[in-house]
Amino acid sequence: MREPSIKVWDPLVRLFHWSLAVSFAVAWLTAEDWGDLHEWAGYAAGALIAFRVVWGLVGPTYARFGNFVRSPATVTRYLSDVARGREPRYIGHNPAGGLMIVALIVGLAGTALTGWMSTLDAFWGIEWVEETHEVLANVMLGLVLLHIGGVVLASLRHRENLARAMVIGRKRAPGASDVA
Repeated sequence: MREPSIKVWDPLVRLFHWSLAVSFAVAWLTAEDWGDLHEWAGYAAGALIAFRVVWGLVGPTYARFGNFVRSPATVTRYLSDVARGREPRYIGHNPAGGLMIVALIVGLAGTALTGWMSTLDAFWGIEWVEETHEVLANVMLGLVLLHIGGVVLASLRHRENLARAMVIGRKRAPGASDVA
């Protein structure tokens, strides 16, 4: 018998998430050799980020920033609980996941912005723009790997496949100790 589940991630959040993952992967992998594809992947990522900012303000409950952006003290407390192996399960994003979303959005927005700037006559060949773009892209790769590690850890700890939840949009229904 299947466990009861609830709808958490709406179709637009899920489409955004996987489209952004593909856009970033394509942009990162084509950085040295395929200029046009790299640029278009960057433009796609920039457009997706703009959409997500709007959706974070007006979208459904679990898409809204107000649902998952927490104070630094709350994030620190949550990470301390993770280190002790006693963190609560969240139906939406946990405090560390919320911080990661903000970091990914800001980092990728900066990466896309500096990439776009490097195509403009005003910034063409300007070293700090190119270096900032490259540093941000590498920081983004680190954040993506940290994000994947956090998803794996939370999936194991709470016995639910979070990657699958981001595909189908549903998670196990809340239990008594879960945070809605």
